[in-house]
Amino acid sequence: MQKRMLIMTLVVFVFFIAYEFLVLKPQQEAKQAEIKKEQVSKENSAPTVKQNSSDVTASAESISKSAEGLSAKAVSSDEIVSTIRTKHNIIKIDNLGRIAQVVLEDRQYIDENKQKIKLFDANQLRPLEVRFADSKINTEAFKTNVSVSKSNIDATKSNQKLVLTQKLKDTVLTKTFTFYSDGHYDLNVNATNGKKFFITNGFRPDVLADMYADHGLYVKQNDGTMELTKDGDLEKTKNYTGIKFVSSFDRYYATVIYNFDKSFAITVMPDKEDNPEGFIHGNSNISFSGYLGPKEFKTLKNLNPELTDVIEYGWFTFIAKPMFIFLQYIHNLVGNWGWTIVLATILIKLVLYPLSYKGMVSMQKLKDLAPKIKEIQTKYKDDKQKASMHMMELYKKHGANPMGGCLPIVLQIPVFFAIYRVLLNAIELKGSAWILWIKDLAEMDPYFVLPILMGVSMFIQQRLTPNTMQDEMQKKIFQFLPVVFTFFFLWFPAGLTLYWFINNVFTIAQQYTINKMFEKKRALKK
Repeated sequence: MQKRMLIMTLVVFVFFIAYEFLVLKPQQEAKQAEIKKEQVSKENSAPTVKQNSSDVTASAESISKSAEGLSAKAVSSDEIVSTIRTKHNIIKIDNLGRIAQVVLEDRQYIDENKQKIKLFDANQLRPLEVRFADSKINTEAFKTNVSVSKSNIDATKSNQKLVLTQKLKDTVLTKTFTFYSDGHYDLNVNATNGKKFFITNGFRPDVLADMYADHGLYVKQNDGTMELTKDGDLEKTKNYTGIKFVSSFDRYYATVIYNFDKSFAITVMPDKEDNPEGFIHGNSNISFSGYLGPKEFKTLKNLNPELTDVIEYGWFTFIAKPMFIFLQYIHNLVGNWGWTIVLATILIKLVLYPLSYKGMVSMQKLKDLAPKIKEIQTKYKDDKQKASMHMMELYKKHGANPMGGCLPIVLQIPVFFAIYRVLLNAIELKGSAWILWIKDLAEMDPYFVLPILMGVSMFIQQRLTPNTMQDEMQKKIFQFLPVVFTFFFLWFPAGLTLYWFINNVFTIAQQYTINKMFEKKRALKK
C-alpha cells in the first residue's frame, strides 16, 4: 500500500508538470493542423440570443465574409486616427474606431529585444470592433472611416473625453470615451435608428501564450460562476446571458470589458483555429468599462475587486488566490519578490511541518521494519492474504502506519500546486530582480543555476529519505526523477524554480534532523 501511495504521489507531480509539455500542446497542434486541412474558412455569425436583464431579444443576420476579411486586415500607421497617452500605456485608435494597438509604458514591460511590449499582433480581431446585425450596414461600416474629436490626447494627469463618429447611410454610430490616467476607459456606443450591433473585446493579447499557462477567453456570470474557454477548444458557438465581464487573455495580459451594474449577453464564436472570440450584444446602445494591460492584482482590484477574478489560477484557485494575497502581504514588508518567495516558502514549510514530521517519522519506522517485512513476504510468497495479515500485525505491534509516510505528502499537494499556479501566472514578478544574475523572476534562469541547484537538492533529498521499496526497477526509476525534474525546470520561471529549490533545502534539513534523531534512538537500544 505504501509503495502504491508513493508511486501515485510522484506520478501526480510528474503528470502535472509534464502534461501540457508532452501531451496537451502536441494534441492542440495536431488538432489545429487537421482543422486547417478540413476547413479553409469559418464564417462568423451572430445568432439569435436572449438579451440580459432587460429581457429584450436581439437577433442578427450572418456577417459577410468580406467584412470578416477586412476585420483581419493589418492596420498601417497612417490609419491611426487618435493616440491616447495615459500613465501606463499608449492606446492607438484606427480609422474604423477600433483599438489597433496598446503599448505598455512601465519600464518592466519590455520584450526580449528590450522594446516596449505591444499587446496585439497585426492580423487579429481588434478590441471595440463593431459588427452590425444588418449585413449591408456591416459591409458599409468596414469601408467608412470614423471622424474623431481629437487626434492626440494626454490623459496622464486627468480624465479626457474622445468622440468617434461613423456616418453611414441608415445610421450614425457614435463612440464616446472617457480615458483615465490609470489606463482604463468608460465607453458608450450608440447607433441611431435603432440599428442593432455587436461589439467585441477583441482577440487575446499575444505577448506570452506558452504551454505552461492557460490562454483564451474567460467570463464571469451573475451568480459568480467563472467559465474558461481555452484557445483551440471552441468547436461551436456559445451564448451567455447575465455576464459581468469578458476577458481575453494570455499568460500575463488581458483585454477586459466589464459592467457590474448591468450585465451583458455575449456570443462566443470560434475563429478559423477554434480560438474563442467574444461579441457583446449592444442592441442599439450600450455602456461599459474596459481595461487592456497586465493582469496585476492591485490594478484590477483598484478598478473593482471582482476584476481580480480575471487572473486565472486553474484547479486550485480557491487556495491559489489567498496564497497570492499572502505573498503580496510579505512583499509589502520585504520589498523584493525573490526574498518574498524565500520567506513565504519557509513559512509554508513551518505551517506544514507537523504533517511533514509525521510522514518522515512513519517512513523511518517502515525502514526499520523493512527486513522483517521482506521475511514475511518471502515466507508467505504463495499466500498473499497471510502475508498481508502478518504485516498488519507487525505494523500494529511497532506503531507503524503504512499510509503514514504518503498521506501527509498527498495532503500537501494542493498547497504545492496552488503556489505553482500563483508563481506561474503572477505578472508582478515581471522585471523583478533577485540576486546577481537573476534579473527577471518571471523569466527562466539564463545560466540554469537554479534548475541545477534544484536538481542537486532533489537528489540529496532522495538520498536522505528512507526508501522501503524492495523492487530494484522501482528504485532505479525514482533515482532518475531528479534528472527529469531538472530538465523540466530549465525553462520554468526563475521565481517558481526558486520556490522549489528552497522547499527542497528545508525538506533536506527536516529529514536530516529526523534521521539523526532515529540514529540516536537506535544507538540507545544497542
